[in-house]
Amino acid sequence: MSSTGNDGTDGTVLQVCPLLPSLETALAEHHHTVKLADLPDPAAYLRDHGGEVVAAVTSARIGVSNDLMDALPALRAIVHFGVGYETTDVSRARARGIDVSNTPDVLTDCVADLAVGALIDVMRRLSAADRFVRRGAWASDAFPLAAKVSGKRVGILGLGRIGRAIARRLEGFGVELLYFSRTPVEDVRYRRVSSPTELAAECDALVVAVAGGGATQGLVSAEVLEALGPRGYLVNVSRGSVIDEPALVDALVNGGIAGAALDVFADEPHVPKALLDLDTVVLLPHIASATHETREAMGELTFRNLHHFMTEGTLVTPVPTH
Repeated sequence: MSSTGNDGTDGTVLQVCPLLPSLETALAEHHHTVKLADLPDPAAYLRDHGGEVVAAVTSARIGVSNDLMDALPALRAIVHFGVGYETTDVSRARARGIDVSNTPDVLTDCVADLAVGALIDVMRRLSAADRFVRRGAWASDAFPLAAKVSGKRVGILGLGRIGRAIARRLEGFGVELLYFSRTPVEDVRYRRVSSPTELAAECDALVVAVAGGGATQGLVSAEVLEALGPRGYLVNVSRGSVIDEPALVDALVNGGIAGAALDVFADEPHVPKALLDLDTVVLLPHIASATHETREAMGELTFRNLHHFMTEGTLVTPVPTH
């Protein structure tokens, strides 16, 4: 069985990992799709049938490894469910004539919503206050004072689609907004500073919204955290790799910064044990885009990318070239 498009695209779609049920259903109904994880011997399948695979569908977290890419000599498209694609070597793929797509825009609002919610949570200590009530402490003690959000100076590290959506939401809180991006953003009135360290030094809270990957590995360094200081707060809705996690743990345990709200970690789903008992940290299980509405929209765009490639030979939202 094969799927043949209008331009003659013919071959198998490889589903690299489990995906949204509605997306899996659409893939199975419209294309010859093989689920790698369900095969009794994936290595044998790749050895015997890898040359039949023309497109791979995967998640942002899993991507397509170099070894898998090498096992698929006819591969021409890698379709990601998610905005991230740092788990796939895009340069290597393109050198082989493989195009790559992701799902931008459809998750921007939910990620921005969560970033603002996480900032409010960590500064007003909402999760900590909830635990305080649940353990019965309110009957005998008063909950400690927290930090005001409105009127603060907030730095956005990465003023792309998501960073700008976060900034627009925070305008309603009367905050002063600053940002750092590799290139200036011309159509905003926020002040751009010269480095992540300067941004951290000038703000009360730092919200990290840069893309993951090698270019941003460890961007929030010990130096940046030191500049943020003992009264500063950190929110990360980007990737765990963007932050020097041991330096962050040290800063939180020893009061180097006031608190952090973290949706992502360096070795998910593993969270540094030293953070688990800290009331100054909000810990989230990578849920920034985890709403019914957004995940379905992501699934629809993922399918559109795959189907357009199989029928027209091109992708709807190819990842940008740098």
